[in-house]
Amino acid sequence: QVQLVESGGGLVQAGGSLRLSCAASGNIFRFRAMGWYRQAPGKQRELVASFTSGGTTDYADNVKGRFTISRDNAKNTVYLQMNSLKPEDTAVYFCNVVVGVTTNWGQGTQVTVSS
Repeated sequence: QVQLVESGGGLVQAGGSLRLSCAASGNIFRFRAMGWYRQAPGKQRELVASFTSGGTTDYADNVKGRFTISRDNAKNTVYLQMNSLKPEDTAVYFCNVVVGVTTNWGQGTQVTVSS
Protein backbone atom coordinates (compact mmCIF):
# COMPACT_ATOMS: atom_id res chain seq x y z
CA GLN A 1 0.00 0.00 0.00
CA VAL A 2 1.29 3.42 -0.97
CA GLN A 3 1.02 6.36 1.39
CA LEU A 4 1.72 9.94 0.37
CA VAL A 5 2.26 12.84 2.75
CA GLU A 6 2.45 16.37 1.38
CA SER A 7 4.04 19.32 3.15
CA GLY A 8 5.31 22.79 2.40
CA GLY A 9 2.09 24.67 1.77
CA GLY A 10 1.30 27.98 3.36
CA LEU A 11 0.52 31.63 2.85
CA VAL A 12 2.75 33.65 0.54
CA GLN A 13 2.54 37.01 -1.19
CA ALA A 14 2.20 37.26 -4.94
CA GLY A 15 5.60 36.91 -6.57
CA GLY A 16 6.88 34.69 -3.81
CA SER A 17 7.97 31.06 -3.84
CA LEU A 18 7.10 27.82 -2.10
CA ARG A 19 8.42 24.29 -2.38
CA LEU A 20 6.00 21.44 -1.83
CA SER A 21 7.21 18.00 -0.82
CA CYS A 22 5.50 14.64 -1.15
CA ALA A 23 7.03 11.80 0.85
CA ALA A 24 6.03 8.39 -0.44
CA SER A 25 6.09 5.16 1.50
CA GLY A 26 5.28 1.69 0.27
CA ASN A 27 6.11 0.00 -2.99
CA ILE A 28 6.43 2.68 -5.65
CA PHE A 29 9.29 1.00 -7.47
CA ARG A 30 7.06 0.23 -10.46
CA PHE A 31 5.37 3.61 -10.58
CA ARG A 32 3.92 4.70 -13.89
CA ALA A 33 3.53 8.39 -13.16
CA MET A 34 3.98 10.89 -10.35
CA GLY A 35 2.62 14.35 -10.19
CA TRP A 36 0.94 17.26 -8.54
CA TYR A 37 -2.66 18.32 -8.95
CA ARG A 38 -4.56 21.20 -7.43
CA GLN A 39 -8.13 22.06 -6.64
CA ALA A 40 -9.40 25.55 -6.05
CA PRO A 41 -12.76 26.20 -4.34
CA GLY A 42 -15.63 25.49 -6.69
CA LYS A 43 -13.36 24.12 -9.39
CA GLN A 44 -12.36 20.69 -10.61
CA ARG A 45 -9.06 19.14 -9.67
CA GLU A 46 -6.49 19.86 -12.38
CA LEU A 47 -3.06 18.64 -13.31
CA VAL A 48 -0.22 20.97 -12.39
CA ALA A 49 2.86 18.91 -13.27
CA SER A 50 3.76 15.27 -13.72
CA PHE A 51 6.40 12.90 -14.96
CA THR A 52 6.24 9.32 -16.12
CA SER A 53 8.58 6.39 -15.51
CA GLY A 54 9.62 6.82 -19.12
CA GLY A 55 10.92 10.30 -18.38
CA THR A 56 8.17 12.41 -19.92
CA THR A 57 7.45 15.60 -18.00
CA ASP A 58 4.28 17.61 -18.43
CA TYR A 59 3.17 20.98 -17.07
CA ALA A 60 -0.08 22.85 -17.18
CA ASP A 61 0.20 25.82 -19.53
CA ASN A 62 -0.48 28.31 -16.75
CA VAL A 63 2.49 27.15 -14.65
CA LYS A 64 5.10 26.57 -17.36
CA GLY A 65 8.24 28.54 -16.66
CA ARG A 66 7.23 29.11 -13.02
CA PHE A 67 6.87 25.62 -11.51
CA THR A 68 9.33 22.73 -11.57
CA ILE A 69 8.66 19.13 -10.61
CA SER A 70 11.52 16.97 -9.41
CA ARG A 71 12.20 13.74 -7.55
CA ASP A 72 14.72 12.52 -5.01
CA ASN A 73 14.88 8.76 -5.52
CA ALA A 74 16.89 8.14 -2.37
CA LYS A 75 14.25 9.87 -0.25
CA ASN A 76 11.23 8.64 -2.23
CA THR A 77 10.13 12.25 -2.35
CA VAL A 78 8.61 14.34 -5.12
CA TYR A 79 8.94 18.10 -5.05
CA LEU A 80 7.13 20.99 -6.67
CA GLN A 81 9.11 24.21 -6.73
CA MET A 82 6.72 27.10 -7.28
CA ASN A 83 8.11 30.51 -8.19
CA SER A 84 6.45 33.79 -9.18
CA LEU A 85 3.27 32.71 -7.46
CA LYS A 86 0.01 34.38 -8.40
CA PRO A 87 -3.28 34.67 -6.51
CA GLU A 88 -4.83 32.29 -9.04
CA ASP A 89 -2.42 29.60 -7.85
CA THR A 90 -4.35 29.46 -4.59
CA ALA A 91 -5.63 25.92 -4.13
CA VAL A 92 -5.20 22.67 -2.26
CA TYR A 93 -2.30 20.83 -3.86
CA PHE A 94 -2.37 17.04 -4.01
CA CYS A 95 0.40 14.59 -4.70
CA ASN A 96 -0.44 11.68 -7.00
CA VAL A 97 1.37 8.44 -7.75
CA VAL A 98 0.12 5.79 -10.18
CA VAL A 99 1.38 2.29 -9.47
CA GLY A 100 0.08 -0.35 -11.83
CA VAL A 101 -3.62 0.36 -12.20
CA THR A 102 -3.92 2.07 -8.82
CA THR A 103 -3.96 5.84 -8.38
CA ASN A 104 -2.80 7.01 -4.97
CA TRP A 105 -3.49 10.45 -3.50
CA GLY A 106 -2.11 12.39 -0.59
CA GLN A 107 -4.28 14.38 1.79
CA GLY A 108 -3.39 17.70 0.21
CA THR A 109 -1.66 20.86 1.35
CA GLN A 110 -3.14 24.34 1.17
CA VAL A 111 -1.37 27.04 -0.81
CA THR A 112 -2.70 30.57 -0.48
CA VAL A 113 -1.25 33.44 -2.49
CA SER A 114 -2.22 36.93 -1.40
CA SER A 115 -2.28 39.88 -3.76
